[in-house]
Amino acid sequence: MEFTMENKFKTEYQKKLVTADEAAKLVKSGDWVEYSATINCAHDFDEALARRKDELWDVNIRCDIGTYTHHTAEADPSGEHFAWSAWHCGGIDKKFIGKNLYHCPQNLHENPMMTRKDCVPDDIAVIMVTPMDRHGYFNFGASTISGFAMMETAKITILEVNENLPRCLGGYMESVHISQVDYVIEGKNIPVMTLPSAEPGETDKAIAKHILSRMYDGNCIQLGIGGIPNEVGKLVAQSDLKNLGVHTEMYVDAYLEMYKAGKINGSQKNIDKYKQVYSFTMGSKELYDFIDNNSGLASYPIDYTNDPAIIRQLDNFVSINAAIEVDMFGQVCSESVGTRHISGSGGQLDFVIGAYKSQGGQSFICLPSTITIKGQTTSRIRPTLADGAVVTVPRSYTHMIVTEHGVAKLKGQNTWQRAEALINIAAPEFRDELIKEAERMNIWKKVNKRI
Repeated sequence: MEFTMENKFKTEYQKKLVTADEAAKLVKSGDWVEYSATINCAHDFDEALARRKDELWDVNIRCDIGTYTHHTAEADPSGEHFAWSAWHCGGIDKKFIGKNLYHCPQNLHENPMMTRKDCVPDDIAVIMVTPMDRHGYFNFGASTISGFAMMETAKITILEVNENLPRCLGGYMESVHISQVDYVIEGKNIPVMTLPSAEPGETDKAIAKHILSRMYDGNCIQLGIGGIPNEVGKLVAQSDLKNLGVHTEMYVDAYLEMYKAGKINGSQKNIDKYKQVYSFTMGSKELYDFIDNNSGLASYPIDYTNDPAIIRQLDNFVSINAAIEVDMFGQVCSESVGTRHISGSGGQLDFVIGAYKSQGGQSFICLPSTITIKGQTTSRIRPTLADGAVVTVPRSYTHMIVTEHGVAKLKGQNTWQRAEALINIAAPEFRDELIKEAERMNIWKKVNKRI
């Protein structure tokens, strides 16, 4: 065989190629195993590892929104053999919370740092990747979050190849070379998990209109997931806005809709000009096809996209995220219902801080004013957070809260001004009750006004 660099890499590939079962045999009792995040979560390796349940004890598996079947968790409901740790809980993770899955709190931009500095070192790291190119590189696909941090700290690194992953251009640290890994698994090429866009309700649409009224040409946008961000994207696509930029942790279908409508070109961005910047993607098959080998997008590790020091460099930044409840002091809970864990801090605080510090920046945290459970309607704006509720955004960082009734600006406001602003966007049927509570807590002035 003629010597070429391409043939050299192919030879190295063959030497490192193992089956999923062979790779799973590397795991020992007591090991820490880390899977890459979101749609790059290990699948075939985890399935093979689950078959070893009776041979292993106290294997700890750490992941960030594992999107595929958790074979090891399914095989061991007791958690004696396999216990999961989740940086952030997605849909599949939630069924195991309180059983054999535990949350690891984080501000998402610190994830690579924590992996390198504070976590129990991984014995094995497993990352789903695209096939190797002729230069010997595998691509992290739609999840660059912390792949390299995992590889730099693990004793053994394993790649699980999936031909269905989109190839996402960087940025940096979006690809890994065959010389940097220990083993390669040729996976079953399972379909990449898709995430349908949440359909907005009338309340979501009203909230989105409040936000749109405060946006202007040249804004750089970060959208979270859910009905409200999806509706904002639709409204922007139908609006007269132009020259918008993108810098976000999660790239969702709403961006594609805005791009197809000609709203996004990145021409006003201070850094990464003309590029749509993101760290991971979850969405439709159309979205994955769009980002595949698209030179107009740039995939970065999460300690770049979510670093408030980076975000603040982008003028006129607009951050839009969702919450579960807010109290009259301005504390935001976006990750638990009381002590019942729901999701995680994610990058919400990262973007709240970064957007506010941006020249002309705005940070919006959105929520419907009420919630109805088992026929009982309660206010999401509360005197104090529910017992045990986790504070995702401290009151000192909260900029603007949005409900279907309007926008409450909290930055620079004292306690009675905050109470007044929040009560004004609460559901009308709860405002008198909230005023009484504000009076009891000494955060209400007799001259306060209500809309």
